[in-house]
Amino acid sequence: MPEQQKPTFVLIHGAWAGSWVWDALKPELEAAGHAALTLDMPGNPQHPAAEEDISMAGCMAHIAAACAEIEGPLLLVGHSGGGVIVTQAAEMLAERVVGVAYLAGMMLPSGLGFAELSNSLLATNPEAAGIWPHLVWAEDRQSSSVPPEAVCEVFLQDLPREQAMAAAQRFCSQPEGTRALVANWTAERFGRLPRLYVEATEDRSVVLAAQRKMQALVPGAQVVSLPCGHVPQVVQTAAVAEALLAFAS
Repeated sequence: MPEQQKPTFVLIHGAWAGSWVWDALKPELEAAGHAALTLDMPGNPQHPAAEEDISMAGCMAHIAAACAEIEGPLLLVGHSGGGVIVTQAAEMLAERVVGVAYLAGMMLPSGLGFAELSNSLLATNPEAAGIWPHLVWAEDRQSSSVPPEAVCEVFLQDLPREQAMAAAQRFCSQPEGTRALVANWTAERFGRLPRLYVEATEDRSVVLAAQRKMQALVPGAQVVSLPCGHVPQVVQTAAVAEALLAFAS
């Protein structure tokens, strides 16, 4: 692939997190000659926003504006709940997108929310409740946060304790307006794009049963399986970089 044709990676974080979750991975992609753009979604402490912009529409406007500054093709990568956002972004920018990758991500049929999928699994897989029982809600229920202990146990159980607790301090309050999102997509746009699914077999948040269910409901993705918890780009950085670079080429 000619140098100027290498796609730019657009990396989208999940709920309660921020662009910092890509700090280890980004240099690996850049070392291979790719540009990598990391964005904080509206309502994140790094991206304060008006209430109407803390929404799927606000996320799409933010991504569209950032990608307008980029020349050449785009490869979208979503971690966890960021999967819903990259799905909608791929639908919006289908002419420019060469692929969509999910890291333990929410790759869902059009119109289906992750809560609905998780609830359908609870009878046979009670662990599919994931982080939900641990959340601490604001009084108006319009935002939630994850206690550091729960971050360590559910998101980062495979990091050394001290490192996990340091990372836990960076997790933030998450507005519902950018968490409880549903993507709506068409076969003609998002549906025709190549996809990669990096599954995390030890994930306690988006549990493996949920990841496999999404792969069955939205078939056709290449699958790379990693023996790790919910944040593979932190605990299996080299393997994630290898998978993304192979997909990009």
